[in-house]
Amino acid sequence: MDRLTALQVFRQVAERNSFAEAGRRLGLSPAAVSKNIAELEAHVGVRLINRTTRRMALTEEGRIYLEHVTRGLDALVEADQALCPVKAAPSGTLRVSAPMTVTLTRLSAAIPGFLARHPDLRLDLHLDDRRVDLIREGFDLAVRGSDKLEDSSLIARKLAVMPHVLCAAPSYFKAHGKPQAPADLKALNCIRFSLSGHADAWEFSKNGHTESIAVKGQYSVSSSLAVRDALRGGLGLSLMPRPYVEDDLKAGRLQAALEDWATVETTLYAVYPSRQHVAPKLRAFLDFLVEQFSRT
Repeated sequence: MDRLTALQVFRQVAERNSFAEAGRRLGLSPAAVSKNIAELEAHVGVRLINRTTRRMALTEEGRIYLEHVTRGLDALVEADQALCPVKAAPSGTLRVSAPMTVTLTRLSAAIPGFLARHPDLRLDLHLDDRRVDLIREGFDLAVRGSDKLEDSSLIARKLAVMPHVLCAAPSYFKAHGKPQAPADLKALNCIRFSLSGHADAWEFSKNGHTESIAVKGQYSVSSSLAVRDALRGGLGLSLMPRPYVEDDLKAGRLQAALEDWATVETTLYAVYPSRQHVAPKLRAFLDFLVEQFSRT
């Protein structure tokens, strides 16, 4: 068995859901396609595809195997392209993890234009506010927001800095009063973004003095957009990255408090495994990120 050919046949069959289409794509006879699949299944010791005379479907093992095969074959293409990066156009599948709110507010509207410039590139974008393991989970790049980036062997490219603002709806301040000092937060309903590094304590500084306030409230949620909705609904107040609520502040839907106190900033980074032999697809997306975040 030519294992590389067998893997290419398996991928084409799985992606096109057809033995015949895979054969036409690869210039192989139907018998050769079936033979490669059978030999591959014998090699791995599990059935990868259930098929009848009329239909076919990947088994659960086949779906798992396809994910790894796709990454492996794409990596081989990138290995060839790394030898001539100046000539190589971005192509293959790029797997990216990014926070949902950052993406929806700053990136997603521009992605169609980015992909139109690179027609051979496929973007697999996972919107997830958790901190993914790039290597273990097979991501090429992650966008991360952090007050302080942890030590790591990963490469980090700084994209932007987002200051935070304490804010609430005018109706909430009218009903409960606007805080005049950080300690006043102890008596107010603080809406917490649970994935933040400062979810349980908010820090404020002025004239060289820093206060850390343990915050409590009715609502803790793992989405910044959900926090913003709760603020708009008058539920309480929260410490938010200013770009997420800038339009609400300008429109008067939300009001800022304690503006004479400095508070945390979140720095956004593009994080990827290595500077060596950066694939054209990754370089193109890095350039796209820098371009988008430099606009504001």
